[in-house]
Amino acid sequence: MNFDAVLIAGPTASGKSALAITLARDFGGAVINADSMQVYRELRILSARPDEAEQALAPHYLYGFVSALEPFSVGKWLDAAAAALEECRAKGLAPLIVGGTGLYFAALTQGLSPIPEIHASIRVEARQRLGEIGNERFHAELALRDPVMAERLPVGDSQRLVRAWEVMEATGQSLAEWQQLKSPPVLTGSLASFVLKPDRTWLNARIATRFEAMIKGGALDEVRVLKAKGLAGDPPNASVK
Repeated sequence: MNFDAVLIAGPTASGKSALAITLARDFGGAVINADSMQVYRELRILSARPDEAEQALAPHYLYGFVSALEPFSVGKWLDAAAAALEECRAKGLAPLIVGGTGLYFAALTQGLSPIPEIHASIRVEARQRLGEIGNERFHAELALRDPVMAERLPVGDSQRLVRAWEVMEATGQSLAEWQQLKSPPVLTGSLASFVLKPDRTWLNARIATRFEAMIKGGALDEVRVLKAKGLAGDPPNASVK
């Protein structure tokens, strides 16, 4: 394979993992996970992580290697990905990086801003404040603290509004300022990038089939385990005992 790495992205159930495994077998490669949910050990079924039989077909990295009880971030994933890439090079394996988390791909190929870890109490406070006053007032408050990010973000983008608020609260600097301080990218060289965009009707049918298989395969049991650890609410229409 005449590439330093292959990147495969796309929506859930689009066939990313199967394609990566096929390419890995055909070209002597290894599959590196770039899905933010498949990193968690406890989410094998809920995250549709490749099973043991699939992982036996080719070397796999960064699947189920973190406990859901541990704080995890894109920075920690990037460090782990760099180590996985180094091991692949040492073994002569072509790395195939596959997943649906765009931030992981961006950090890998464009670098990562060195934003300090945000204390859990600040993150909780930000989410509570949003829940109490709603998006419009929260956006207005952010505009007073960080007008640059408020200008960039729409009122309805709750996740990014909270992120901008908590970064300003924790560091005293705008997220926009931090984003300008990117580290060098981990992955450079000749890259082949693919984004799977299947027909929407076909994809919806695949998602429905996968959901049914997840339920039959024990997804609710995984939810019960997570709930027992304080990591999930009650599953819909299910009695958790």
